[in-house]
Amino acid sequence: MTMKQIQDRNEKAQELRVVQIDEGWFYVESSEGKICYKVMISDEKKYCTCADYAANINKDPNFKCKHILAVLNCLSTGEIETVGHFDRRKPKLDERFIKSIEGKDFVLYSGLLDLAHQKGLLKLSVQILQYPTPENKNWAICTATAESSQFGTFVDVGDASPDNCNSKISRHLIRMASTRAKARALRDLTNIGMCCLEELADLDEVTGNETMANTRETKSKKAGSPRTNTKPAEGAKPTNPGSNGGNSADKKNEPHPDNPNQGKSEAKQEPPKSEPTKPPVPPQGSTKAEPSTKTKTTANAETRGSNGGNNNGGNSNGGSGNVPKMSEAQKRAVHNLSRRRGITVEELEQMALKTYNVSLDYLSSQDASAFIRQLQSAA
Repeated sequence: MTMKQIQDRNEKAQELRVVQIDEGWFYVESSEGKICYKVMISDEKKYCTCADYAANINKDPNFKCKHILAVLNCLSTGEIETVGHFDRRKPKLDERFIKSIEGKDFVLYSGLLDLAHQKGLLKLSVQILQYPTPENKNWAICTATAESSQFGTFVDVGDASPDNCNSKISRHLIRMASTRAKARALRDLTNIGMCCLEELADLDEVTGNETMANTRETKSKKAGSPRTNTKPAEGAKPTNPGSNGGNSADKKNEPHPDNPNQGKSEAKQEPPKSEPTKPPVPPQGSTKAEPSTKTKTTANAETRGSNGGNNNGGNSNGGSGNVPKMSEAQKRAVHNLSRRRGITVEELEQMALKTYNVSLDYLSSQDASAFIRQLQSAA
């Protein structure tokens, strides 16, 4: 080897990048930056995996390729990079795709798809088994096949109909059935036991919100209650319909279904009207009608006083004494979220006192729902 070749090799060796991976072991990057050569340096032997070293080491036992020269130069100057050892990333379901509703955890379809790609999802296909028609009560059924490079093939079905979808989704039954089928197949592939949120027919199935149930029951009662005739009978006292917000005083005289005798006492107080004869017309200036007028005024005032709560409070029970307290399911959801985010019980109490000025155990149902959403959005 000529002196010029040795000089060129030394100049190229000074520009190569050297990374130390262990005691006596190095990686040297090629001059093109595309591959790395493994170099071993010890007191007894020097070794490189490049083709130049393999071709010349048999001719010259002291031969040093440019990669070995690069390592020797860096050892003398101390310009050596070191690398750390990193653990291989394991597939994991991101907590952002987990939704907690009344203490129950549900996974989103997007989270299942993300985890399936982490586990080597190769193929995800859907086939329609039944189209929605009036003959089958608009029932759509699909089958999904999920294939993974590591865990094999998984098949499952999903269905959708107007009975198990809300009004907004009922127009997209095939797409909903496809999503449910894929979600069930991906749950098997990723070994996720939580129910997918898209599989639910309605959130009311899991919320267990007593307030909403009571509201629906009240609305159904109002819708099913028969209309009463508001036309006053002959001889009945007229009332002012605007004085009590539409709650007419005639309801006082209506018999209750459980008590048919109710209201008869007031009806008896009215003098019987004689049809054959007409009462004499009082002369002008007479004040005989004043007692009747006062009676009507007093009745209207009493009616306004008794129904005044409907103008001020509406149907809200008139006070905060009937506000529902936090349910046991909400309390479990709060504690589950706190454990996931590393929040202690003392910190929960401080958060509740700071936000709602009450202890955690005395939160109302509405405040507890807001507190759960606050914990879910916390980092």
